[in-house]
Amino acid sequence: MKKVIIDNEEFVPAGECEEIDSPIKIVILQRGWVMVGRLDRNESECKLHNASVIRRWGTENGLGEIAKDGPKAETILDKCNGIVEFDYLTVVAAIACDEQNWRNNL
Repeated sequence: MKKVIIDNEEFVPAGECEEIDSPIKIVILQRGWVMVGRLDRNESECKLHNASVIRRWGTENGLGEIAKDGPKAETILDKCNGIVEFDYLTVVAAIACDEQNWRNNL
């Protein structure tokens, strides 16, 4: 990974951040937001790394289907740049995803 040092502080180019080792989850938030990414929680502070909004599920059997099998051809993911941050109190539900089926889709 490339690093730049400015005033004794290291920086890395956007998109080259170290991979976070948090579990991949589909997170349903208040007001209908459904997102997927690597969920990192510290008390009530949540961060979703490599996040995408799931605009269209593209399933016949709901979110559990893509959590297990990964996105379908009809699934539409809108990539978010950077990290999505939210308070844990806004989480309605979180579904664990199969790492193998999602790893290359984040």
